This record gives sequence, structure tokens and C-alpha cells, in this order.
Amino acid sequence: MRNHFSVILLAVICVGCVHQENTGNVTLQQRAGEMPALRDIIGVTHVNGRYYLTDEDFLNEGAEQILALGSRVIKVWFHKPQESYSFNSKWPQMDTLVEIAQSPYFRELFDKPFTTYILMCFSMGRGGGYWKNSITEQQKRDEQQQFYELAKHLLTTYRNTGKTFVLQHWEGDWLIRGSFDKKIDPEPMAISGMIEWLNARQAGVNQARQEVGQRGVRVYHAAEVNRVVVSMKEGRPNMVNSVLPHTNLDLVSYSAWDATTGRFEDPNVFRGALDFIAENMPDSADFGNRNVYLGEFGMPENGFSAEQIRKAIPNAVQTALDWGCPYKVYWQLYCNELKEPKKQPPVHDNDDVRSFWLIRPDGSKAWTWGYFYRLLHSAGQKIN
Repeated sequence: MRNHFSVILLAVICVGCVHQENTGNVTLQQRAGEMPALRDIIGVTHVNGRYYLTDEDFLNEGAEQILALGSRVIKVWFHKPQESYSFNSKWPQMDTLVEIAQSPYFRELFDKPFTTYILMCFSMGRGGGYWKNSITEQQKRDEQQQFYELAKHLLTTYRNTGKTFVLQHWEGDWLIRGSFDKKIDPEPMAISGMIEWLNARQAGVNQARQEVGQRGVRVYHAAEVNRVVVSMKEGRPNMVNSVLPHTNLDLVSYSAWDATTGRFEDPNVFRGALDFIAENMPDSADFGNRNVYLGEFGMPENGFSAEQIRKAIPNAVQTALDWGCPYKVYWQLYCNELKEPKKQPPVHDNDDVRSFWLIRPDGSKAWTWGYFYRLLHSAGQKIN
């Protein structure tokens, strides 16, 4: 779907309480009779843009742009960040997930006034899809340990900051296949391996929360699904109906290109897909049966008409708001897809990339920037 994922896929195949509740947590606020500000639930992804606009390190350049937009929710790649955020950066050697979190660029990011950080991460030392042909007990223990250590670090380091961290993988319906082939169904062994892998990651987060507590900080774990409509309409086996029912996860992210872009004319398809995910996803303690968030949605500006974009994006946002998704994360800040893969970034011409952007290579802003800016700076800043 997007070229950055192709690169990741190759690697995957190979191998005291000031804030008692997190201000970014929709469900906890709703239980307290409050409603969250839109800036704390509507966010933007920043990963592997093929251009930059300042001399600041690339990770934090993008973060500042998202703050300027008005959002306090950011989704970034915690997996091999030296590849996704190479511009104007000198990353240190990092051998553990905790060391990535302790790197100067992530420390600076985590000190910024975001309320929620969604981190795409895999355990260190193996490809993300290593479990596809079975997973050993030792591998499950190691998976749990690495996520325990990261969650414990975040829970202790950012105690009483009111921040939320969500740890997730990227589009799992490609991950479970080891390819982007829509025609094939996931193998039973891959389904079994993914269930145990996800539950091991969740067990690590649970262990850290039980040991350290969540005093003014929250850490959650999520899976990400992306082939939902075909399962909903045709019963085809995918993560949503073959994996999620056998997990005990906090959250699930829906990379909703099949509904919000592929069928944008009818918001009922997206709404139905959210219902279908929730039916298959066990409820969680903090989010109940609304533990499904919109993890990816968008439209390439040069691939659709202005009229289509101005219909599709508000439709997706409003449907997700009405349904109760705790987060809605737009894809993305700077476009990550080159039109000519052989062209060397950074690029400077708007025509060099496929137009998945809020800000173009020449620094000009798309209609979607203005839409989100107006939404996030609207009077009251509350959900209707």
C-alpha cells in the first residue's frame, strides 16, 4: 500500500500522583463525566518522509509541525528509527527498546506537550514476523520481557506527566501473510503464532503495570488490523476474526484504507467495520467495548479530486467520533512514497512523491492541513 511498509516487510520476513488519570484517555474521562478535547484524540503519523523543511532533527521537526497543527497525539516508528528519521540526525547505537526510548531524540520527543504517543515497535533481535512459522516458549518469554522492560521504563520515567503511550505493530494482515497478496489467506500456523506473539507482548505490558502501577501515566498495547471489510462481507479469515477473539489486548488499531478510502462514499461501511472489529475484539478494562481506534486513514492529494478528499476525510473523522474511537490518526505529515523509487531523498519537488501529506516538499500546506487546523482550534475544542 505504501512503499515504506515494503522496506519493513523485507526485514519482517527475514528474520505520587499529580495526574491521577491521563488527560488523553477518552474512556477514563467519559467515566468521570468529562469529554476530551479533539486535540487529545485526533493525531497525525510522522514516519519516513522523503523531505525535510528545517535543520532540526527529523523526528522532532515533524513533532513540532504536528503541535503547530494543534494536535497532541503523534504516531511514530519506534522500530529502527535511524532509518525512518535519518535527516539531520546522528542516532546512537541502540540494542534494546529501552535504549531507543533513552536516545536523545526520543527523550526530546517525550518531553514535548503531547498527551499520547503511539509507537510502532517490534522486539529487538529478530524480524517482526518471526512467529509466522511457529513461536517457541523461549521466544514468548523474550517477547514478554522486552515489552515489560519498555513499559516499566515509560511508567517510571514519565510518572505524573499525564502522558499515554500505546505500543503497536503495523498492518497485521500483511504481517501475518508475509506479503501484500490479497488473494491468499493466512496459514493456520501463522494465525496461531500471531495469537501467542500478541499475548506475550500484552503480558509484558501487564506485568509492568502490575509491578509499577500507573500513577499519572498510562501504557497500553495494541494490535493493528487492515483487512476488515472483506472479512465482514465475505467471511474471509483475517486478523479481525481469526486472531483478535483469542487475545486479551488493551486496544486494536484499524488501518482503515479498505473502508475510509476504498469505500469513502458510504460511511456506513466504515461504521460497520468498526462494529465488526468490536464484536470480535474482547473488551478491555479501560476502554470497554470502544477499544478500537482509527490508526490510519488518508487520501493522496494527486490521486483523488478535491471534492472527493473534502468529502472522505470529514466523513471518516465524524464517523470515528460518533462511534467513539479513542484516537483518530491521519496518514500522514510528510509523504513517504516516492514516485520513482530510484530517486534519492531528500526531494524538493512536489511531483517527486505520491502526495500522502499535510505539508508538501515545497513547504506549502494541503487542504487537509487547513481542515484539521480549523477542527483542532475550533471553539470549545470538545466532541459534539
